Amino acid sequence: MRSARFAAVAAAVLPIPDPLPTTLPHYQGAPAAAHHMRATRAPQNPFLARNPRSNIHNDTWMTDAYRRRGPLGHAPRASSGGMHPALCGSLTFSSHGFIVSVCPSVGAPPQARVIDRHTLAVLATYDMPTAPDPPGTKAYQNFAGGGYFFLDGRDRIWSATKTSHVFVLQVARNGRSITKVGDYDLSGVLRPDERISSALPDFKGRIWFVSKKDGAVGILNPHTRRIRVRRLGEEVENSFAVGRRAVYIVSDRRMYRFSARRGRPHIDWRRRYANSGIVKPGQADAGSGTTPTLMKGGYVAITDNADPMQVVVYRTARRLHGRRRVVCSVPVFAHGASATENSLITAGRSLFVENNYGYQDPFGPRSGAVTTPGFARVDVRRHGRGCRLVWTNHDVRAPTAVPKLSTTTGLIYTYTREPAPLGQQPYFWTAIDAHTGRTAWKVYAGSGLGFNNNYAGLALGRDGTAYLGVTGGLVALRDG
Repeated sequence: MRSARFAAVAAAVLPIPDPLPTTLPHYQGAPAAAHHMRATRAPQNPFLARNPRSNIHNDTWMTDAYRRRGPLGHAPRASSGGMHPALCGSLTFSSHGFIVSVCPSVGAPPQARVIDRHTLAVLATYDMPTAPDPPGTKAYQNFAGGGYFFLDGRDRIWSATKTSHVFVLQVARNGRSITKVGDYDLSGVLRPDERISSALPDFKGRIWFVSKKDGAVGILNPHTRRIRVRRLGEEVENSFAVGRRAVYIVSDRRMYRFSARRGRPHIDWRRRYANSGIVKPGQADAGSGTTPTLMKGGYVAITDNADPMQVVVYRTARRLHGRRRVVCSVPVFAHGASATENSLITAGRSLFVENNYGYQDPFGPRSGAVTTPGFARVDVRRHGRGCRLVWTNHDVRAPTAVPKLSTTTGLIYTYTREPAPLGQQPYFWTAIDAHTGRTAWKVYAGSGLGFNNNYAGLALGRDGTAYLGVTGGLVALRDG
């Protein structure tokens, strides 16, 4: 009965149209052998779903790494599922194996969705409230209203809305319904033109949130509904990392460590980083494009906005005894051609960074433009004695994908736009050997706007399948 039902659902899901498929080889490279890496084991935040299912960056430390396997490239099968236009940028997994996302859209309300991981069929939806965007907002870089959300251990979506609320939405065990079970109104402490970029729980269950405009940093006590806000006077574009006792936030000027004192956000330390002052092509603002990443050993890492961009590692401790706050600032990629709008990956003492320089508006005249290649690995030396650039890959062109590492296979998974004859815009699933930096293989996903992921993040399912939201729906890759 179950297989028949899934077969019927699968028949109703149409693939994303690919009217001009590429003339490039659909498979390049060769299957990889699994080569394990030492994983970073982020602590389990008790108010998030089990690692790595809770948010776009996998866990409370934002490691973007999995200890489950991903595809090795053995007879790989790429598939897609078309759905009502929207971009499901953050993919999480319910305890019953369903894909759960909130999907912002241009010209339509954001929509929470439950998706079958086998068929890519949409099983349930919930329309979120919408509101006019503030003047000057770039639609394709607008992550408010669900671009960031989190899933808790009871399969509940916690998502900010464009109306300055935080909704709590219950996903049914069978994936067939989404029901609103909570609503927190933050409009009394946020200005009408402010939008919540991201909201996450700390280890005591308080909900921290940030806004882009004026850099509002707030704490919501979900039990008392008391809200406390502090404004930085700086933009906060991305999400943030949560440690056991502190929260790490990066603005367009500085790196911050915050803690809660009497329910209020308190700055433990702050450091200004190098900034060219330029909004580089591919970036959302003139600042760091990364969500901070917490590392093993008491470090937190971002990229700055220097030219060339640098990977910057800080010591997280509130107080330092004879040590410098900054462990290192390592330049990556070329002068005039380096930018990222995605979080760093970490495993052990290693960090991995992707170059997004040159990405353009997917709906504009340069939609699908080829970006500057680059992927790099930077390692922190033992005892925090600086860092070193281990390798740079000059082959991979990843316009905006949030890449992921499988420490089981030793492969980094990303999504690339390859140079091709005029009129073609081919996108490929791409795997990089995390040890050597060599490109292992590429698998064709599709061509054109429908296959553009526009800042969406990859996710690895528990069976090793890779998933990614694109403007036309969802794409998947699994070994044959």
